[in-house]
Amino acid sequence: MFFDFNKDFPNQSSILSINEWMASHKNIEITKLLGYCDSIDTKNYNKKLAERRIESVRNLLEKSGLKFNKNLEKIAFGKDFKQSKIQAENRKVTIFYNEQQIKPIESELTKQIRNSKVGETIKLPNIYFFNNSDQIVAKSQPTLFDLLTAMEENPELKIEIQGHICCQLVSDINDVSTARAKTIYSYLIRNKIDSKRMTFKGYGTSRPIHKIPEKNETEADENRRVEILIVEN
Repeated sequence: MFFDFNKDFPNQSSILSINEWMASHKNIEITKLLGYCDSIDTKNYNKKLAERRIESVRNLLEKSGLKFNKNLEKIAFGKDFKQSKIQAENRKVTIFYNEQQIKPIESELTKQIRNSKVGETIKLPNIYFFNNSDQIVAKSQPTLFDLLTAMEENPELKIEIQGHICCQLVSDINDVSTARAKTIYSYLIRNKIDSKRMTFKGYGTSRPIHKIPEKNETEADENRRVEILIVEN
C-alpha cells in the first residue's frame, strides 16, 4: 500500500486497490507488516512515520475483518533500505499473509448469472455510489467480486452493463448513469476480463421500475440501479 508524501494514511488509489483485494481474500491470516519511507527527512523521523503507516494499515485490515497471526511482525525500516529512484515507490507498507484454501460458497448473484438465459436482465444487488458520482463505495466490493467470479467461471458469458438513475424528470444531465456503468466495466477490465465480452450503456431515467417522480426513497433507490443484460451465455 502506498502513501502520499509525509502522510501516514494510504492514498486513495491504494484504498481502492486494497478494498478490491480484501473482497477476494477473506480467508487469510496477516503475518507481517513492513513500513517504509522515502529518503527525505531524518532517519528517526522516518522510522516513526513508517511505524504510524504500519499502524494505519493494521487498523484498516482489522476493521475489514481480516485475521492476524498471534505473532504478527511489525517492522519499520524508515528509509534504511534499498530505495527506488522513484520516491513515490518508497512510501509504502508491504503486507505478508498466509491463505487457507477454502472452497468459497457460491453467492446468489453468481448462481443467478450462471443459470441465466440470453436476453435476461439481472440487477446487481448492493451496488452503491457516492451522491451524483461514479465513485463506488467500499461496501459494494463483495457484489463486484461476485460478478467478477461469474465472468471468470463462465468464459462464454457476454454482458451489457446498464446504468440507471432516479428522480430527474428531464434527463440524465451529467450522464451519471453511463459513468456508473463504466465504473463496473473498468473494474472488470482491471481484473483481466476481456473487453470483447462486455459493453456498457447509460439509460438515465428512460427505464424506471417506478414512475418518476418517485413516491418515496425506497422507489428512488430501486430506480437508481446497475443491471447486466445477458448477451451470450
